Amino acid sequence: MSRDAGDDAELVARFLRDRSAPAFRALYARHAAGLYRFALRLSGGDEALAEEIAQEAWVRGVEGLPRFAFRSSLRTWLLGCVLNCWREDRRRAERSGPRPLPERADPAPPSWMALDLERAIAALAPGQREVLVLHDVEGYSHGEVARLLGIDSGTSRSQLLRARRSLRRALGTPEGEEHERRRTRG
Repeated sequence: MSRDAGDDAELVARFLRDRSAPAFRALYARHAAGLYRFALRLSGGDEALAEEIAQEAWVRGVEGLPRFAFRSSLRTWLLGCVLNCWREDRRRAERSGPRPLPERADPAPPSWMALDLERAIAALAPGQREVLVLHDVEGYSHGEVARLLGIDSGTSRSQLLRARRSLRRALGTPEGEEHERRRTRG
């Protein structure tokens, strides 16, 4: 068990035993920023939605802590809470119609300017975005991604391949398909 996992287990035990506010604050300080960044990427840069999703994930996480058995790291489990909240929000949004685009402080770049990576990620299909963020950004293996998303590891690999191709097209980087095939095999 890693030092962080041991610290998390100790903090969770203290929180569950006496509802220790300092233990919860320590857990929150350790994981909140990462959960928010994950939600922000999943939501395509919608800061308000990311904040809402991250907060809902914390509420569910706290409610579920008594059942958490540390079969995975607390971080992985909390990211799963974020992912579930985001998926539920997407399903609600699909039922109620399209969500308005988030207002951005920075104006959209002119079409002749290169797209930045975050906007290119935001434009990916949801399944591709999930796999890309979990694998390439968060560093999970295809097996871990598959377990988190409830898909086969082969599906994770193919979604990542499609996501990377889409990103290269959006960012104007002309790497060939053969190069990508060699990269995803390893």
